[in-house]
Amino acid sequence: MPFSTVSKKSGKTYYLHAKNVTLKGGQKQMIYYFAGKPAANVLNALPPGYKVVENDRTGLPLLKKG
Repeated sequence: MPFSTVSKKSGKTYYLHAKNVTLKGGQKQMIYYFAGKPAANVLNALPPGYKVVENDRTGLPLLKKG
């Protein structure tokens, strides 16, 4: 079951995804993002040490450490 959260502002459901990207210096980094539909790289749980917060202005979910 994919990890999802519902926006308090819009009521829309967002699904958590992860992707490995290569930065300009060649360093690889994992990025996390929310999307409206689950895709192949959807996660089933929150990564350890992260929590979901919502942008007050837009209602979009964000991951925050801590």
